[in-house]
Amino acid sequence: MMRVLEFIVALIIVAVVAVVVGLVMPGSGHVERSLVVGKDMRQVYDVLNNLRRFPEYSVQRQYDRNIKYDFSGKAYGPGAELTWTGSDPKVGSGKLTIASADPSFDKVDSTAKKASIVWNVDNDWRGNDKHFTLDLDRQGSRGQLTKITWSYDVDYGFNLINRYANLYIHGDPDAFIQFTLNDLQNVLASVQNVDYSKLIPYIEQTQPTPMLLVSSSIERKGGLEALNDATDKAVSQIQAAAKKLGVNVVGPRVIFTTNYGDQTYTFDVGMPISATSLNVAGQTVELAPAKAPDLATTAEAGTSANAAASTPENNAPGGHDRFGRLIVDDNVRAFLAFGGPALKAVWNGTAAGVPQTRDLLKAYAQTHGYKFDEVVNRFYDIEAKPEVKQGDEVKSYAEFDVYLPLSSAPDQTPEQEAGIKPPSLDDSGDQAPAASGTAAAPASASTAK
Repeated sequence: MMRVLEFIVALIIVAVVAVVVGLVMPGSGHVERSLVVGKDMRQVYDVLNNLRRFPEYSVQRQYDRNIKYDFSGKAYGPGAELTWTGSDPKVGSGKLTIASADPSFDKVDSTAKKASIVWNVDNDWRGNDKHFTLDLDRQGSRGQLTKITWSYDVDYGFNLINRYANLYIHGDPDAFIQFTLNDLQNVLASVQNVDYSKLIPYIEQTQPTPMLLVSSSIERKGGLEALNDATDKAVSQIQAAAKKLGVNVVGPRVIFTTNYGDQTYTFDVGMPISATSLNVAGQTVELAPAKAPDLATTAEAGTSANAAASTPENNAPGGHDRFGRLIVDDNVRAFLAFGGPALKAVWNGTAAGVPQTRDLLKAYAQTHGYKFDEVVNRFYDIEAKPEVKQGDEVKSYAEFDVYLPLSSAPDQTPEQEAGIKPPSLDDSGDQAPAASGTAAAPASASTAK
């Protein structure tokens, strides 16, 4: 009997000690990890202020390759939500919600020094008011570095079991932050390091448009003169083909960028026409969108998928090239261009500024998690308004609409949703070509787009 009483007393003492220890343990938990990345702060801010790229850098996929993610709420900023369901107990199920972002995205420019984003966490980790805070600090002599401090905070209240969970905060929460932060660095490394804070892109729903096009290529050292000569030659071929086909050209020229190399610029010049079916080689053919080339055929031909776009075809008129485009003659192709969402930016200046506008758009799409395929749905630009000269003096710069077709994107960009208008020659005056760096190339540069 005495042994039983001693055992009961021991249990009571242990329970009392456990309660006392639990009461004196902290009622909240905090853990943080930091990493410095060689990226513009706006890029880091945008990746973390939407959750569309989270599945690519979250450590969860390493634990469970079959994990499923679902997006809901807003596409960007506070209100964006992501839920996950995994089969591995280490992953479980849960939800992230962007709770706040300070300052707002339009204030995160080259002069901004700090920013902070908070994600609410809803999962099976112990405690209440669980959230991640992602603090960003611009560093480096030229502000080219960003320090990311990722912290986790939790409130345990007076729940003793939750308070004891603080002993394990350096387990799952800490490991999640450390490994995810490292993978985030890899995702950021894939984005070209440019400052697009002055870019005001919109997502535009484009309509399928019948088009004739001619492939061309120039040496970049030839500059804008070589580009203009090649474009004029292609336009003449298209106009001659349109006349022969009995259709009208109904819009301005379009340039589809195939490959903007160090030495050579390869591109297609297109012009919209008035018919979606053409009579070629005695047969009527309905135009269709371009498609991905047959990789096996491309490999046999000893060329890349991009290069295939500009490789002369041996098919006779009426046939189709590797991209499924109708062959009108040796040089002219026809297909349905556009169709679907595209990320659009406006450049006011000379054509020398278009290449870097493309770079800015691509980086913007990557940080916002927009999906695109440059092999088939390539960058294109439209000269919406031509340059106006009086003698040798430029009276008004040209206006170029630069597009990146998207395969997956929300309805609007954050700028679009906020009602921030893109620049226009009509409402903002002439925009001279910018200096070198992250802006567009100067008009005097001997480069072609």
